[in-house]
Amino acid sequence: MRVGVVTFPGSLDDGDARRAVRLAGAEPVALWHADADLHGVDAVVLPGGFSYGDYLRCGAIARFAPVMIEVVAGAERGMPVLGICNGFQVLCESHLLPGALVRNDHQKFVCKDQRLRVENASTAWTSQFAAGDEIVVPLKNGEGGFVADTETLDRLEGEGRVVFRYLDGNPNGSLRDIAGITNERGNVVGLMPHPEHAVEELFGPGLDGLGLFTSVLSAGLEALR
Repeated sequence: MRVGVVTFPGSLDDGDARRAVRLAGAEPVALWHADADLHGVDAVVLPGGFSYGDYLRCGAIARFAPVMIEVVAGAERGMPVLGICNGFQVLCESHLLPGALVRNDHQKFVCKDQRLRVENASTAWTSQFAAGDEIVVPLKNGEGGFVADTETLDRLEGEGRVVFRYLDGNPNGSLRDIAGITNERGNVVGLMPHPEHAVEELFGPGLDGLGLFTSVLSAGLEALR
C-alpha cells in the first residue's frame, strides 16, 4: 500500500509522518503542495506544521494548494485521508470535516504527552483499536481548540463521529473535549494530537500512535481482497 504525505511550505512533521507510514509496513510517498496529481497513492496524510506560515488562518491558504484539489476529490471517492494538527485545520478549511480550530483558550502554546480515549474504532484510521481504548501521544499546538455550533456538535456526537476525546483535562478549550473527528463515511479523520510522534520506542511516550497507520494499512489490504 502506498500512502502519500503532503509537504506544504511550512510543514515540519512530514518526515515523521513518512517514517510512521514506513514503520507500519506501507510505502511512504512524498507529495508536494504544487503537485497536480496524487501519483497513484492509496491514502493521504496531511501532516502538522505551519502551512504557508499560518497566514490568514491556520490551513486557510493550504486548502487552495493544487494537491488539495486531488485530495478532496479522492476523499469524496472514499480514499482514506488523515489530517494531523495543521492537517486537521486544512481538512476543516477544505470542508472535508465540519467545525474549525481556533486559538487555545489559555492563549498559550501547549506541548505535552496527552492521554486520549478512542471513541470510534470503525474508521479507516482506527480499526486496530477498540472503542474505549486509552492511548498517549504528544500534543503540540497554539490553535488547537475545536469549535462548532451546537447543532453540529450534537450531530457529531449522535452519529458517533467523535473519534478521539481528551482525558485528564482539556488542554486547549476544545468543545466537549473533542480531540478528533471523522466524516460520515469514516475515511477522513482529523485530530489535533500527533500519533506520528509515538511510533518508536525511546522516541516519544510509546507506540500508541502506530495503530492509526497500521489501521489504514489493514483497511487497504481488506479493500484489495
